[in-house]
Amino acid sequence: MSTQDDRVAEFHRLHESGCFVMPNPWDVGSARALQGLGFAALATTSAGCAWTVGRQDSHVDLEPVLDHLRSVAAAVDVPVNADFEGGYAVEPEQVATHVRLAAATGIAGLSIEDATGDPAEPLHDIDLAVERIRAAREAIDAGGTGIVLTGRSEGFVVGRPDLEETVRRLRAYAEVGADCLYAPRIGTVDQIRTIVAAVAPKPVNLLINAPFITVAEAAELGVRRISVGGTLARTAWAGFLQAAQEIADAGTFSRFQQLPDIDALLGP
Repeated sequence: MSTQDDRVAEFHRLHESGCFVMPNPWDVGSARALQGLGFAALATTSAGCAWTVGRQDSHVDLEPVLDHLRSVAAAVDVPVNADFEGGYAVEPEQVATHVRLAAATGIAGLSIEDATGDPAEPLHDIDLAVERIRAAREAIDAGGTGIVLTGRSEGFVVGRPDLEETVRRLRAYAEVGADCLYAPRIGTVDQIRTIVAAVAPKPVNLLINAPFITVAEAAELGVRRISVGGTLARTAWAGFLQAAQEIADAGTFSRFQQLPDIDALLGP
């Protein structure tokens, strides 16, 4: 298995040019399957992780998340980026402490978002949000791992779809050391084009959780990295729930056919 240094170096290389897809496994098995399909990097999903333990997104504590990151990173040879939510803290000093712990799990990168979880004030004040990214950057630099830091602005997720404010925040995160910028839930070509241009030459991550664009089209717009969040996990849940509902309602098993050979996919 490659070392963390190898995977961090490869992750940085992937961000230098072109466009790569970084799908989101939700456990060790799905991570190994995605690696087997040839993806060059993977990313965890806070939602997918939470659902595996019977919780809603953003309702898993730090220690179980660190255990999850260790397990996924150890199971594959490709770089793994951590969905680290808001750093599991508010104050920059505590975010830095938690980033150091995450960096020690074997991951190649992580993201820090600016959502508060408070519907009344869904985004951190921009000055605090910037200091949180700065603290994460300093923690990574001090630790010497060099993992890729992604700054996320959540306005389009939390009901504040203000493109100008999103751009302002992403530029500020880039200025204090974010290696990659990410505004989940933007959904138009014009929005993508605006963000890519605004933070250039820093790379941009695009979330694709609906069929509104292809990889080739995103690459043409200058997107460097694509992730899918919890959407692969939701597609798996959809198949499971549909089959289970048929059994519960009709007592039939019509979906138990043309199923994949999981053992063959995962190998020994």
